[in-house]
Amino acid sequence: MKSRPIVTLVLISAIVASAAAVLAQDKGSVDPKPLPPLDHPKDPKLAAKELFARKLLPAAMPTRSIGSYIKGCIAGAEQMPITGDTWQVMRLSRNRYWAHPDMIALLRRLSVKVHKDAGWPGILVGDLGQPRGGPALSGHASHQIGLDADIWLTPMPDHLLSREEREETSAVMMVREDRLDVDPKVWTPGHLALLRDAAQEPSIQRIFVNAAIKKALCRDAKGDRSWLSKIRPWYGHDYHFHMRMRCPPGNKGCEGQSDQGGGEGCKPADLAYWFKDSIIHPKPPKEPPKPAHGITLAQLPAACRQVLDAPDAKP
Repeated sequence: MKSRPIVTLVLISAIVASAAAVLAQDKGSVDPKPLPPLDHPKDPKLAAKELFARKLLPAAMPTRSIGSYIKGCIAGAEQMPITGDTWQVMRLSRNRYWAHPDMIALLRRLSVKVHKDAGWPGILVGDLGQPRGGPALSGHASHQIGLDADIWLTPMPDHLLSREEREETSAVMMVREDRLDVDPKVWTPGHLALLRDAAQEPSIQRIFVNAAIKKALCRDAKGDRSWLSKIRPWYGHDYHFHMRMRCPPGNKGCEGQSDQGGGEGCKPADLAYWFKDSIIHPKPPKEPPKPAHGITLAQLPAACRQVLDAPDAKP
């Protein structure tokens, strides 16, 4: 009987992750409409995602990641510049290009390294987080404390993308139709170089990819393979990978995770679960799952209320 909550948690996580993978492909809008004012913003039963989604700028506070990746917020977030020589940010209408300054610096550094090692013009940056972090209205259970980032597995084009292209271009599916391996028509050594460069960053603790991508990395990686231990299979992530940083040194109140164990994660037993037919082709639930209400502000760390109430940082 004790195993039931664990199984339930895994199923819920799978549903959330699958939804995030679909939403990663959802098109944005070149003319996004502001969310309507809340009728009862002080209602204690109101989902915290409704409050955080309506904050368009970071809190004018010293930078601090507060709480955990799936239940927290961030003070003093920094914006990822939407265009650089070796990166471009996608889906600007979501306003999810904010993160801890350490993550912004890492993305800029990684984009330059990938340009050199993979021969790509640069990287396409997907969702980071909201200006004050916290739960989002759609797409992610994590990305709440400024230490998560989605990077498209589609190389950046060799031209400046228009606003329309950033909202409407879809990422390329990297997984073969039968879900058992990567698609050789689109998977290249540059993808391995990209993921290796990301995993070799000391501050990166985990990287999530589709199991077929992990399988390809295990097969193709040469030389020092220690970086493979950070890369783990997870539901979705056919089009992008999810990069997670450790809590920054000295950041009290940031609840991190333990380092990933289990070596490279390339043994047949490590991957067997992900290639079971019930995982690759899950049966639809007998009844559609009820929409989750979402956690309330009271269920977040107390400091997140201060983050919400703080004045806006200067644009």
